[in-house]
Amino acid sequence: MKKVILAAMTLAILSGCGTKPAENPLLGDFNTPHVTPPFEQIRLEHYMPAFEAGIAQSRAEIDSIVNNPEAPTFANTIEALEQQGSLLNRTAMIFFALNECMSCPEMDSIANAVQPMLTELSNDISLNPQLFERVKAVYKQKDSLGLDTEQMALLEKTYKSFTRNGAGLSEADKEAYRKITSELAALTLKFGQNVLASTNAFSINIPAADSAKVNYMPDFVKAGMAAEAKARGQEGWTVTLQYPSFGPFLTYSKERDLKEQLWKAYKSRSYGQGENSNDDNIRRITELRLQMANLLGYPTYADYVLEERMAESRQNVDQFLDELLRDTREYALKDYQTIKEYAASQPDAPSEFMPWDFAYYSEKYKAEKYAFDEELVKPYLKLENVQKGVFLLAEKLYGITFRENPDIQVYHPEVKAYEVYDRDSSFLAVLYMDFFPRESKRGGAWMTNFSEMYTTPEGEEVRPVVTLNFNFTKPTEDAPSLLTFDEFSTFLHEFGHGLHGMFAEGRYASLTGTNVYRDFVELPSQLMENWTTEKEFLDLWAVHYQTGEKMPAELIDKIIAAKNYLAAYGNNGQLIYGIGDMAWHSITAPVTEDVAQFEMDAVAQAQISPVVPGTCFSSSFTHIFSGGYAAGYYSYKWAEVLEADAFSLFKEKGIFSREVADSFRENVLSKGGTEHPMTLYVRFRGHKPEVKALLKKIGIEQ
Repeated sequence: MKKVILAAMTLAILSGCGTKPAENPLLGDFNTPHVTPPFEQIRLEHYMPAFEAGIAQSRAEIDSIVNNPEAPTFANTIEALEQQGSLLNRTAMIFFALNECMSCPEMDSIANAVQPMLTELSNDISLNPQLFERVKAVYKQKDSLGLDTEQMALLEKTYKSFTRNGAGLSEADKEAYRKITSELAALTLKFGQNVLASTNAFSINIPAADSAKVNYMPDFVKAGMAAEAKARGQEGWTVTLQYPSFGPFLTYSKERDLKEQLWKAYKSRSYGQGENSNDDNIRRITELRLQMANLLGYPTYADYVLEERMAESRQNVDQFLDELLRDTREYALKDYQTIKEYAASQPDAPSEFMPWDFAYYSEKYKAEKYAFDEELVKPYLKLENVQKGVFLLAEKLYGITFRENPDIQVYHPEVKAYEVYDRDSSFLAVLYMDFFPRESKRGGAWMTNFSEMYTTPEGEEVRPVVTLNFNFTKPTEDAPSLLTFDEFSTFLHEFGHGLHGMFAEGRYASLTGTNVYRDFVELPSQLMENWTTEKEFLDLWAVHYQTGEKMPAELIDKIIAAKNYLAAYGNNGQLIYGIGDMAWHSITAPVTEDVAQFEMDAVAQAQISPVVPGTCFSSSFTHIFSGGYAAGYYSYKWAEVLEADAFSLFKEKGIFSREVADSFRENVLSKGGTEHPMTLYVRFRGHKPEVKALLKKIGIEQ
């Protein structure tokens, strides 16, 4: 079902729903700054009544469209469909956004109960024959309606959403489609819950008596582990499968037996026969997706998905991945062999070089070869300074400013809320920043919305409410939060998504902001990462948190020299995920074999490091099995090609060029899904992108 964001409004239709707006903040006006969610008033018991009321409202609005005695028009059918469901969408966006970062068993129970209700409603809408007839009647007249570009895009998207969601099926096939989508909704939700539970279920505690196992590690690693132990009521030091804990431990620890345990636990999350296993879920999810695609006339689920992507077809994606693998595999093998040989030359050389050894020896090699130590960079990347720098970059490029507003309610004490203003001082958006990990928060980093931009029928703009979520290393009693270079890149990456959401323009929420093809959505985010090594940018804010000195030019040079260190190997890892994703979603018959065996066979052409029995990345691959990247993980590499080409224009015109930034904002960031992404990109750049731009960026000259 499409996402629609509402403005504050009195919901008179709810008067008979059993819960008065005054008793449930989700059912009434949001009398808050910029109509932000009233988090301090929302309780768990408010969600289900709000979902029920929202579903009832949506059904009533759909009935009104279907039973309209007037002939179908763009306004009374297509726009009416876009505008229906406002209460439900507001409730759903708040709930599911919070369930990603403030989850608890009660919220999981609500999600499990609500998901079938939402799926049933979505199916009732898309499979309603009378409603589809009205949509089809308008669509048949599209060339004579005098629609503008945005209206035409909405009409095309609406019509396709019906045909791609079963509207043209027979009654028997519609019933089959309902069953498939209902089961899929439950399974994909369960998949993510299993991964979170599996991640939280494992930890290693090093007792205080074994201090020799941690004393040699960097202070930030020891402090983080000590803080984790203290939070759990344990003595000594604790490492978990949360990446800010897991990653540094693998990088700096010499305790090979512990690293093996940790690595295997991480790489086998939700794999096998445990209570949080996703093995059966994967087989069933992919089988159901195949069934759905076949019902709709597609040979595979990938064919179904990619019809509505910038890449356009499964063949194009396979060719893209194959070409990139062919051009980079030799360099990736060299990267791996370099570290393996280096490890063998060390006094503490392992008897057999295994994946849990790679981070440790690659870090040692980098420090030796490039005289680069991550610890030398971190003092210049104090979180507060990084945030200042990121905000400053946005101001220099686009003229926007950020003002923290303590009157805007937040959902956790660590979260901060900012008002964002455009260069003409007009209000642009609200931005929430949520930096640190917690057990209730899923891993990784992401951007989402509590509400999206749209224009009311009366012509009033409703500006977006955006949230950025991270899992950065927390400050300790002795030191502030000091980011690694990768975390700095992650900050800029997600901020790029945030800009895409905040700069949204248009009438229809389903077409604004990040509501674009999945393989186009990563362009703004990955483009922003390019500024991480620009000295002109770093000189403005990157100072040592203790001495105040600017980041030395020679250190920036080392960062640049080290940036492409193992770039081909890292590229290969991303290709493995992309190839694995395409394999799962290109099946033409259900998978009956072990999921790890299927995965191993699928990615064998790209595999470099040894395959470890009992591990499987698919079992925790939330991007494709509980997120929106099924048959779409390739889009990260696809977007890298786009951004490498796009940033070359900034390098040509100046990294703070307002001319280039304004063009990017006008032709990409503000346009949303109103036009085909290739059209937008070519309008900005002047030509189509080529793979060679990425190869050059990662140091591979063809």
